[in-house]
Amino acid sequence: MTIRIAINGFGRIGRSILRALYESGRRAEIAVVAINELASAEGIAHLLKYDSSHGRFSWDVRQEGDQLYVGDDCIRLLHQADIQQLPWRELSVDVVLDCSGVYGSREDGEAHLTAGAKKVLFSHPGTADLDATVVFGVNHQCLKTEHRIVSNASCTTNCIIPIIKLLDDAFSIENGTVTTIHSSMNDQPVIDAYHHDLRRTRAASQSIIPVDTKLAVGITRIFPQFLDRFEAISVRVPTINVTAIDLSVSVKKAVNVNEINALLQKSAHEAFRGIVDYTELPLVSADFNHDPHSAIVDGTQTRVSGQHLIKTLVWCDNEWGFANRMLDTTRAMAACGF
Repeated sequence: MTIRIAINGFGRIGRSILRALYESGRRAEIAVVAINELASAEGIAHLLKYDSSHGRFSWDVRQEGDQLYVGDDCIRLLHQADIQQLPWRELSVDVVLDCSGVYGSREDGEAHLTAGAKKVLFSHPGTADLDATVVFGVNHQCLKTEHRIVSNASCTTNCIIPIIKLLDDAFSIENGTVTTIHSSMNDQPVIDAYHHDLRRTRAASQSIIPVDTKLAVGITRIFPQFLDRFEAISVRVPTINVTAIDLSVSVKKAVNVNEINALLQKSAHEAFRGIVDYTELPLVSADFNHDPHSAIVDGTQTRVSGQHLIKTLVWCDNEWGFANRMLDTTRAMAACGF
């Protein structure tokens, strides 16, 4: 049975999800029946076709009124600000992928359900009272039929959680710190402009900018045993896509670099195939653009201090990798039944 999805919010993640669906050949499994986005229909079609990070979309895209055509597929365009008024029941929507970045509470999820959707998947962490928070490949097996309002966590959580699991299972993590080196985002101005976060008043292309992150909270939401044992900071850098994460953990077992890299490389071919990748090539951030993995370990940067302190560098395309996991989680939710 084809899963009928609607995308609420057609920004960076929403457009990446649609492109990933078509580029990965999953159209027999998942069909986009509607997109709700307040922007103009013309703008929606244009930004789907032409993308500064991911290049030109290979599929034919055209727009006729409030109909978007991708190849021969017709997708209804909606411009509704009140999510309770969306025609999900009329369109027989199975799963709403809410990529607005605005909604994320249980109340918001229930509004989609009231509108007729069977299930809701948020593209960001959401509130703690949702039915489940999923990092695909790590805990998606926890999903049940009754889980109707689900979060796909964040792009950085999806990147780092598989690595934390691998290191903890093998070497027993005591505590850790994470530094996210994140590409610029659309909440940053091109030139200095007002923002409630004074650091984000500054031009995105001119500075490395520290910003708040809830990544430590995201880690403990998946692994409650690490409550108060992880801290995280984040900086934004003047690139438009791809993120690097510096993960440092102290472990109980004495280890060396070769053991760590062997473990991480093996996982890329076995337990986390398609989720984690591993490289020892001398690559830079641009080389990971459009990479569908959640995490790519740079084995050349693995370090060990005193046999118990591990440092790793992990890359991710914070848009494309996460968009692919949104599709994976959608399939997992549907597999549980409606």
